Parts: sequence; structure tokens; C-alpha cells
Amino acid sequence: MNGLHLVRTMWEWFRELGHANEPEQRSQRLLRDWLSAEQRAQYDKYRYFEVIGRHSGRRYRIWHGTGSNIAELDDYGHPIFGWCFVPRDNLASGDVMLAQKIALETDELEALKIARSFSPR
Repeated sequence: MNGLHLVRTMWEWFRELGHANEPEQRSQRLLRDWLSAEQRAQYDKYRYFEVIGRHSGRRYRIWHGTGSNIAELDDYGHPIFGWCFVPRDNLASGDVMLAQKIALETDELEALKIARSFSPR
């Protein structure tokens, strides 16, 4: 394989890799559009953002990810419960996190009815 062919092969591989990651990039842009300025700052700095549950007023921390990524916080910001609920379809992380945000902020009680709890790390 000559050098030019190798360069072209590598270029194609990198292009395909970028294209394959396009849904993830789009999902992250959409999520960021829905976050408040404070939530965006949290997410940029810590890879999580916090939301307030509509019915209880409890604080939840949504970590970057697609499952087992929600922590219910005590008054001091320490995790007391972990929650896991995700859409049925296999979605990119930003789409899952946006669905979790909207669910907790608009219909917290129904979201928690279907969620599985776990001990936070």
C-alpha cells in the first residue's frame, strides 16, 4: 500500500467515524438548547445538570449517559437515591437526558412510577 492510498484510506475512516457519531452530536446540541444557562454551565463543568421535580420540589442530578444516571439529592446536594428510567428506543445520550429532564420537570410522579431505584454510588 503506497503512502497516498494509506492517507486516503485513513481519511475515509475518519470521515465515516464522524458521520457515525452525528446523531450523538445532534442530540447534544438539542439538549443544550433546552438547558437553562445555569444547567448548561453545570453540564459543561461537571457533565451533569440539576432539575427540580414538578410535584415534590426535590432536586435531581442528571449525569451524562443513557441509563442509571439520575440521582435524587438531599438538602446538602448529596445523592440519596439513584433512579433509572429511559425511553424504549435506543437513543443518543442527549436525547435520553432531555427526555429525563422533561419528565421530571413536567410529570415527576409518573416518571418515578416507572423508574427503578438503586443505591447511588
